[in-house]
Amino acid sequence: MIPLRDDNPTTIRPVMTVGLIALNILVFLYQISLGPRGGELFVHQFGAIPAVIFGSQPLPSELVAIPASFSILTSMFLHGGFLHLIGNMLYLWIFGNNIEDAMSHGRFIVFYLLTGLVASMSHFLTDVTSAIPTIGASGAISGILGAYMLLYPRARVLVLIPLGFFWRVMYIPAGFVLGFYFVIQLFQGTLSLGQGGGGVAWFAHIGGFIAGLLLVGLFKQRTVRFFNQPHYHARRIDRWRS
Repeated sequence: MIPLRDDNPTTIRPVMTVGLIALNILVFLYQISLGPRGGELFVHQFGAIPAVIFGSQPLPSELVAIPASFSILTSMFLHGGFLHLIGNMLYLWIFGNNIEDAMSHGRFIVFYLLTGLVASMSHFLTDVTSAIPTIGASGAISGILGAYMLLYPRARVLVLIPLGFFWRVMYIPAGFVLGFYFVIQLFQGTLSLGQGGGGVAWFAHIGGFIAGLLLVGLFKQRTVRFFNQPHYHARRIDRWRS
């Protein structure tokens, strides 16, 4: 199930959402401009490495560019490839603009970074001795998804559903789309326990989503209610493609 857009208009220009997308893209372009070896070193310099953050393993002196604790922030703007970047930025654009609208620009960016911090810590605690850099915006974006779940569960999300050689495009309530997302993270996270190694930081997604659920009430504007009913555009798409 791949979200394509939502039918939930905003009342402000989402400058912070656009700014975050632009910053992530610029950092990624710089990262790949360094070449394979340079990009790998860049990730070790600015990615969040649990063993380094918790002090069980030092980073080689030639790779030290920032204090280890700062890497939790910088890691949110690094990505492992084009698909990783595109997927994260798609989710950020679809759901981030409405959360920025509900919170205001300043509160939104604080919320984004805070849920990203919680997401990172949730992943670190699954293996504090891991020497594998953690990168990506998905933990913070999961916080946005958790907030959207409570604020706009009845908003309609246009999704692409692949079914073998066929695919279906249809509107589905956001509550179902995001609930399905969270269940998948829980399932995959449970399967990943004890396996070690690299891969997807499932517990960053889980921690970020829960943080979004818990913190949205503190960051939303008072005039914004939970379980809002958006004013839909006059549009319906529900058809099969092959």
